[in-house]
Amino acid sequence: MQADGLRWETIEALKNSPKGKLHYDPHWSERGEDILEGYHESPSLSSYSAAVVERLSSVHLQKSRLSSGSGESSPGFSEEAHNSFSSSSILSLNNRNNGLSTVSTESPVKQDSEQVGSEASTDTEPPLDPVRSPPPTTGLFLLSPKAMKTAGRIIRFEEETKHKAKLAVRWRQEEQEKLVAAVVSSESEQLKRFEELMELKQRQDLQSVRDMMDRETKESIGRQEKLKEEQRHRMKILNLRLREAEQQRLREAELEKQRQADGRERLRGLNSIQEEVLQLNQVLNAQQGPSEVPAQNLASLCQRGNQLCSQVSEVVRKTTEGDFPSVEDMTVAERALHDMRALIRLQQEEVTKAQEKKKKEAELEEQRRKEEEQKAKQEAEKKAADAAKEKAKKTGLQAEPEDSTLKWFKELQDSAASVAKSFEDFSTTKDAKTKKLKLELMKAAVIPVSQISTKSGSHLRENFEKIEKLLSGKTVQSGGMTVSATHHPQGLQFASYKLAEKFVKQGEEEVASHFEAAFPIAAVASGVWELHPVVGDLFLAHLHKKCPYSVPYFPQRKHSATAEEHHRRLGYRVDDSGVEGEDSFLKRMSGMIRLYAAIIQIRWPYGSKQGPAPHGLNHGWRWLAQMLNMEPLADTTATLLFDFLEVCGNALMKQYQGQFWKLILLLKEEYVPRIKAVTSSGQMGSFIRLEQFLQTSLQKRQISPPKGQLSSVFWRT
Repeated sequence: MQADGLRWETIEALKNSPKGKLHYDPHWSERGEDILEGYHESPSLSSYSAAVVERLSSVHLQKSRLSSGSGESSPGFSEEAHNSFSSSSILSLNNRNNGLSTVSTESPVKQDSEQVGSEASTDTEPPLDPVRSPPPTTGLFLLSPKAMKTAGRIIRFEEETKHKAKLAVRWRQEEQEKLVAAVVSSESEQLKRFEELMELKQRQDLQSVRDMMDRETKESIGRQEKLKEEQRHRMKILNLRLREAEQQRLREAELEKQRQADGRERLRGLNSIQEEVLQLNQVLNAQQGPSEVPAQNLASLCQRGNQLCSQVSEVVRKTTEGDFPSVEDMTVAERALHDMRALIRLQQEEVTKAQEKKKKEAELEEQRRKEEEQKAKQEAEKKAADAAKEKAKKTGLQAEPEDSTLKWFKELQDSAASVAKSFEDFSTTKDAKTKKLKLELMKAAVIPVSQISTKSGSHLRENFEKIEKLLSGKTVQSGGMTVSATHHPQGLQFASYKLAEKFVKQGEEEVASHFEAAFPIAAVASGVWELHPVVGDLFLAHLHKKCPYSVPYFPQRKHSATAEEHHRRLGYRVDDSGVEGEDSFLKRMSGMIRLYAAIIQIRWPYGSKQGPAPHGLNHGWRWLAQMLNMEPLADTTATLLFDFLEVCGNALMKQYQGQFWKLILLLKEEYVPRIKAVTSSGQMGSFIRLEQFLQTSLQKRQISPPKGQLSSVFWRT
């Protein structure tokens, strides 16, 4: 029993040794540690194990001796058994120690190679621990049941640890396989992308080749189309040339026909000229009988007539050979006819003079008698006129304008009549070329005035420049051709007269329909007036003739004048249908008065502006003052005063200020009642407009600017 206790003490000593204290952690696999790391070191006995073994050996010898001496066999161990135990125990421990030493002393290179081999091979699993079970010994084991249980647990734990190690190795192999599979998959995907990229490049190259082929095809088609177009163009040119050649041939044939027709026409004209010349010569010779004309004068006329007949006969003789008379021949024949007619006129003038001389002597006595009667009549009329003037002075108003105004009116009319007479030959010419020139000059003067509008300042200036060039003698475009007023000696007077007439007509028609049109027309007229005063005088003459109220002048009816003549002098239109209606008459008068009121207050902005205006506000003040000195006319006076003040009132107010308001007050208090006295109930419309306008202006002490007045912004457009 004592030996058993020593065995357990030995086991206890081994258990308490540093190598016998083994620690088992169930979480070693999660931390990645090696469960067999503790077995890599060889176990060693403590320093007390030798004493225990020696003690056990001495005790065992003593017992064996006692048992041998007594001759009894003990139930304990024999010496052989002890030796066997000692040797087997020591051998077992040494074998275990050697096995562990072998594992711990193996080089890391071998362990690494074994580990790499285990990871690379999936079919065979190399042993993880080289520790082997001790060979069975023939000695006697001294383990107790508890020790056996502990040893079994250790062995089972070792097996579990080996199993877990195998599982960890298998898991690492699987992870490695997954990694290898992922790398292989990634490489295969990259290879696929590379192949797709190469296919894309091949398709792009193929598409570029196709595009290049398409471009070349299109270019080839384009070149073909261009060649076809050039061919069509050449064919068109050839056809055009052929057509032109055919037309030229037809024109030449037509010209030849025309030449033949003209020749025959000239021949007929020549025959008619010869016939007329002969007839005139007979008339000339028929006057040689007894008459009041001296015989010597008649003989010279007859001799000249015979010479002209000889000239015409010479021309006719040339045509008997089959040729048509030329233009020069016709000129000679026409000149002879003209001279023959002049001779006839001269003869008739001689006869007329003689007859007039005879009549004059017979009429002298009758004229003296009529002069005496006329003188008596004039004296009677003068007395009646003096009586009327005396009566007008007493009432404060007059029926006719002042003598200076009337003289100015007559001078303008005489000047316009002299200008019209100066181009009478040009106006009544029968020459085709002169007629065409007259027509083009009229167009060049009239069309720019008709185109005046409030479209823009540049458009207005363009029309003014056309008129100014025409009046300056420069060439202008008219009807697709160039024309100048200097192409005829009377062209400039004609153009000026027609231009002034057109300005007045625009006021009569355009301004009468659209009141705002007065200012652009007035601006151009003022600019022309400033550069060419003759046009301004002609404008006033035409305006006074069509609208005598612009003087102001109210023509009185003469005793010998008819109703139509009197209305015509008052400005009414008289034609076959009768006298113009009152509404149409007042509308035209309003348009012309509004144009006149716009002209006296506006000035062409691009002029010199150094001197006074050609027809400024002083003329407007004169017109208004003289208008208030005239006897009012029913409906006409109220209409013209309202139109004039609405257009020019603002400018007169700024110019004359207090004096203007005194004049307006006089008009309101004294003249308006006189207008009302002569106005019937059916003509109160214009009177009411004037009365309301004056009342509003006096209350506000202000007259608004007229509608349509041109601002500085307009001239910049």
